[in-house]
Amino acid sequence: MQFIMPLLLILMATAALPRATAQSYPVSGVVELLRNMQSELEAEADKDQEMYEKLACWCTTNDREKTKAIADAESRIADLGSTIEKMTHLSKTLTVEIKNLEKEVVKNQESLD
Repeated sequence: MQFIMPLLLILMATAALPRATAQSYPVSGVVELLRNMQSELEAEADKDQEMYEKLACWCTTNDREKTKAIADAESRIADLGSTIEKMTHLSKTLTVEIKNLEKEVVKNQESLD
């Protein structure tokens, strides 16, 4: 910032001079170079700002989507955990029922013989 301010003052001072007069000074080439650099820097700053805005938008959108996806996944995990518990209980119940029915089948087979 300290370097830019004196350059801007020089540019503003030489801008007031007519072009023909500015051409006759030895510093005029440097001043013209600085003007070109300034316009290039402004163009790059505009491009950088545009890129920043695109990336900021992407980050915001991506953050929103990922936060929602995480919340949905956590909810699904809780639902699946509940389903696993229910199915485990049902499996135990059915296993006991199958054993009882097998015993009953054996008894019925013996009564038929």
